[in-house]
Amino acid sequence: MTTAVKICGLREAAHVAAAAEAGARYVGFVFFARSPRNILLADAAALALSVPEGIAKVALSVNATDAELDAITSAVPLDMLQLHGGESPERVAEVRARYGLPVMKAVGVADAADLAALDLYQTVADQILVDAKPPKDAVLPGGNGLAFDWRLLLGRVWRRPWMLAGGLTPENVALAIRSTNARQVDVSSGVEIAPGVKDEGMIRAFCKAAQA
Repeated sequence: MTTAVKICGLREAAHVAAAAEAGARYVGFVFFARSPRNILLADAAALALSVPEGIAKVALSVNATDAELDAITSAVPLDMLQLHGGESPERVAEVRARYGLPVMKAVGVADAADLAALDLYQTVADQILVDAKPPKDAVLPGGNGLAFDWRLLLGRVWRRPWMLAGGLTPENVALAIRSTNARQVDVSSGVEIAPGVKDEGMIRAFCKAAQA
């Protein structure tokens, strides 16, 4: 089975095109003001319209209010919402019901104690994103270029589809897939030459390595 790739934090048409041409199955747009990958609604709408059919368009938000999500979903044609903050299971269920879109919930992992949250969120989300837990002093909840001990996921089975994230690069993604049996992977900072600045060559290299 080919591994599905998500390229997150896209802000330029050339990078969306590179992701599509390289075989990415998801493209992500970040709506979080403190992120270097934050994108304006109008820009995201234009990029979303350029995404070929069959590639899922995902909006990442962090503890967003209904008003903020209303604005995002009204302006941008989307296929999925990604909740990347401290949203409770109840909030995840509310968002899923309110917008009628599949919801992916990101859960940070640093040690075995964090795995229980994955079991909890899979009961309310359509997918779960297994990410590296950010440092306590981190400004961003994700996209920090950090990995976690992939051995924690050995033998783990969830009822919902899940996606591996956290410190993935073109150089290590094949090993990450072999180590975890991940069928989906997510990358953001790992295909950048500077914070928020994607590189077309790195996008292609990541997708090739993930799908080898």
